[in-house]
Amino acid sequence: MKLTIALFGITREIVGRPTLELTTPDGQSVQNLLAELRQQYPALGKLSSLAVAVNNDYATDDTALHERDEIALIPPVSGG
Repeated sequence: MKLTIALFGITREIVGRPTLELTTPDGQSVQNLLAELRQQYPALGKLSSLAVAVNNDYATDDTALHERDEIALIPPVSGG
């Protein structure tokens, strides 16, 4: 299946663009997606945390992904 992933903050800087298109096996989990992304972009593995949203809700590691899902990588944020 083909996934489109929106990237924000430091994840956008690491990948070098605002979105990423990735072809993965059907039924891939969030955990497997993150492992694949960390392999392709090792700097993602150095982030202290990385949340994944699927269809505007935070996803757990075992959430199954589907081709038309809206996926976003949300890096840690700091503020004052």
